[in-house]
Amino acid sequence: MSLPEIVTRADWRAARAALLAKEKAATRARDALNAERRGLPMVEVDKEYVFEGGDGKAPLLDLFEDRDQLVVYHFMFAPEWDAGCRSCSAFLDQIGHLAHLRARGTAFAAVSRAPYPKILPFKARMGWTLPWYSSYVSDFNADFEVTLEHEGELVERPGLSCFLRDRERVFHTYSTYERGLDGIGSTTSLLDLTALGRQEPWEKPAGRATALGAPAGGEGVRYHDEYED
Repeated sequence: MSLPEIVTRADWRAARAALLAKEKAATRARDALNAERRGLPMVEVDKEYVFEGGDGKAPLLDLFEDRDQLVVYHFMFAPEWDAGCRSCSAFLDQIGHLAHLRARGTAFAAVSRAPYPKILPFKARMGWTLPWYSSYVSDFNADFEVTLEHEGELVERPGLSCFLRDRERVFHTYSTYERGLDGIGSTTSLLDLTALGRQEPWEKPAGRATALGAPAGGEGVRYHDEYED
């Protein structure tokens, strides 16, 4: 095994300071990239998709749970499989308490092509309580490019899509796939992919920090059982 070089504490501090400067530059670059992402245009979803969940059939609008934003994780689970993808399962394992997303007016749901009766026992096995829907009877997976045709066969790939609603109208704002999912899982990393972002006063473009009326910044963070739903 190749291990890091052994140095004095003074040398370590110097090396750490040099790296910190690069880390701060990367943070500023990430903030600029997130602002550019929030500046993306959006497209209206005018196709009627039907999903199946714990309460039966549901349109896409129901997945919002009366919130303004929706983050969908495209979980790889083909109809003929007996269990969900291992990598997708590891991704869902790291999703934090949804109360923090919901406090920012953002719903989260997993969607798979497998029929719901197959999803339900696997979800119970994994011990997950987050919303999970089947898109088995719709073109949702194909339209959002997570089920693709390759050499005459359907193949799955992981992805994540963000949606924004204006009353009864739903808009697609962002999608990312495969390596684009690296480092995503925390509440802030998911919010950074949405059109409204973290809703902090320092974010650009301006005017979205109070879009949902939620307190921004550290003052807005609560214990997960203290939020008013």
